[in-house]
Amino acid sequence: MRAIDTYQLRTCLGCFGTGVTVVTVDAEDGRRGLTVNAFTSVSLEPPLVLISINKRARSHDTLAGRPFAVNVLSSDQERLARHFAGDHQDIELPWEEGQVAPRLGGAIALMECRPWGSYEGGDHTLYLGEVVALSYRHGDALGYFRSRFVRLSEPALVASPHTHDPFELPYDAYE
Repeated sequence: MRAIDTYQLRTCLGCFGTGVTVVTVDAEDGRRGLTVNAFTSVSLEPPLVLISINKRARSHDTLAGRPFAVNVLSSDQERLARHFAGDHQDIELPWEEGQVAPRLGGAIALMECRPWGSYEGGDHTLYLGEVVALSYRHGDALGYFRSRFVRLSEPALVASPHTHDPFELPYDAYE
């Protein structure tokens, strides 16, 4: 069997469009964040999410054992995504206080998490977090597809007496 070429694998994986998040944490040296598109839900009971962080990332060790927030970026936050990906943009960072971790203003969704566990995953570490606070709102999301940022447009809702729109109002839920 032939070995998989890492460039070809990365190109192939780029065909899977994802949303863009910034994971934020209070570190010993201040607030930190890193752009992450390797994010997924794991469980509703208990409420768990997973982020996958490259072991070479500067913030990799900062996440170990610390509460963190997953900020799902809106389509107008590309500069914020680039900033936390290492292309330091000249922008004002919209930090907000959270219940257990710092948050970023303007995100279309966010989940504050307590550490649940971490697992080895090759050149990455898989961090699981238990969601203890969340919020979301209407809006277009920032996406990533074939190594480019894209707009993920919110679908139009068709009114129906049998349809419940969970996005009727901005939602905040805290433990």
